[in-house]
Amino acid sequence: MRILFPALFCSLLCSAPSSAQSSIVGTGGEAPAASAETPLAPIRPVKPIRSNPPVATAKSKTIEMGLGYAYISQPGNQSKRLGLQGADASFTVGLSRLGITADVGYARASNVLDTERHSAVLSYLAGPVFHHTLHRSFESYVHVLAGGAKVSGPILTNGGPILLGGWTTSYAWAVGGGVEYWATDSMAIRTGVDYLRTAFYDSSLVVRGQSNLRTTAAVVCYFGKPSPRRRRR
Repeated sequence: MRILFPALFCSLLCSAPSSAQSSIVGTGGEAPAASAETPLAPIRPVKPIRSNPPVATAKSKTIEMGLGYAYISQPGNQSKRLGLQGADASFTVGLSRLGITADVGYARASNVLDTERHSAVLSYLAGPVFHHTLHRSFESYVHVLAGGAKVSGPILTNGGPILLGGWTTSYAWAVGGGVEYWATDSMAIRTGVDYLRTAFYDSSLVVRGQSNLRTTAAVVCYFGKPSPRRRRR
């Protein structure tokens, strides 16, 4: 009996691990299939992939400079008009087709009224300018400019004497437009016509407004990069 009880106790201890192992592994050595009633893990919704909205293209600034010839038809004495010739320069900063331009022009005529004196118009104006495409190589423009002008020259008075040294400085403005022809992507040839309003003495030595007609022809260059108007075509 003393030997029987210890032997039974040892057999129980050795059989415990084997019984626990047989509950996991099947008779064929494979793991049992999962029960159909086993609950599945919850499926998390996937967030849709959204692309960022397209970034608007920035409007780049354009810088242009024009230099060329100017002709002014000015009211003269005795119902005759006087032709003045000179130069005109412009500087424009713009965004796309709208910009702000500054214009400086100087024109003169020699030996006015046979006095060996000259008449001259110096104008300095600024204002908005708008461009409009006509063709791949052509476009038009219009501008409205305001500023000042210095007008000088001999004056034929009502009594007959000629005042040699007359000059005035007053407000001035111009309205006009023209056409540009693109020779390259960064250079254009511009022609334009303006109605230029200035002031000068009349024959009674009273300062009055003058109606001048100004025509210009210039070469316009874009600095830094070609004109965006030209590139978009």
